[in-house]
Amino acid sequence: MKKVLLMGRSGSGKSSMRSIVFSNYVAKDTRRLGATIDVEHSHVRFLGNLVLNLWDCGGQEAFMENYLQSQRDHIFRNVEVLIYVFDVESREFDHDMHTYASCLEAIRANSPNARIFCLIHKMDLVQEEMRDKVYMERSRHLAHHSQGLNITCIATSIWDETLYKAWSSIVYTLIPNIPVLERHLETFAENAGAEEVVLFERTTFLVITHATRGTTPHPDPQRFEKISNIVKLFKLSCSKMQASFTSFEMRGQNFSAFITQYTPDTYILVVIGQSSTGSGCPQESATTLVNIEMARQRFALSGTSI
Repeated sequence: MKKVLLMGRSGSGKSSMRSIVFSNYVAKDTRRLGATIDVEHSHVRFLGNLVLNLWDCGGQEAFMENYLQSQRDHIFRNVEVLIYVFDVESREFDHDMHTYASCLEAIRANSPNARIFCLIHKMDLVQEEMRDKVYMERSRHLAHHSQGLNITCIATSIWDETLYKAWSSIVYTLIPNIPVLERHLETFAENAGAEEVVLFERTTFLVITHATRGTTPHPDPQRFEKISNIVKLFKLSCSKMQASFTSFEMRGQNFSAFITQYTPDTYILVVIGQSSTGSGCPQESATTLVNIEMARQRFALSGTSI
């Protein structure tokens, strides 16, 4: 079980992002969520064997003082990941930084090996042409106040794929056997002639890991997270109609893409580029599906757990 602390001032958006990622909320429905009172504990089963012990800590001033004083050891002991959420439009940024620094002191004392993620949240409220500048400024401030600790800053919003980018990055650090999974996907991509292979967690549809062939950078570095967002919303639409999502196939002029269940806890995306037989032909679809089934059987026989 992995202890994950979710912290930040009241109203910063902590519970909204948790509800979207783990409780199948859509962004507009988070408006009805109330403020978190004290600490809300939830055990989130992820990939079958991995359980996230998520502590959503209310950010009201009285609660924060309590965490840092009378409950300091209880809150900050045995933490694997600290996620600190900053409202990009907060009018009390200096006070936020002071509270953040106090939390880092508690983490350093009680969980010195914890990974730290700072989410600069509600970026949709910043004018688009200013977002990179604001993000860089806040990131520099956070690095300066992080007491030499290694932190990861990510700009986020509940209204786009950045939320999935952030939580995929967080969960990636908690998954055992990631190198084994990546080698497995690389082998599969090579054998199947796939341009890209991506593994998603079944329930949240967060990206677990991927393999990309070729050395040319893709023009859209957040393409996988966009797929997470789209498929998650489509799955929710299916459930409202009492239907279930099982698989998806799309054919374009220069590629074919297949999404199907891979293991009981994962889905796989396979992207095949234009081939000599022509992208999207029936033979290619059948071959790809056979390759997925063969890879699934090899993976099961390997005894590797996700």
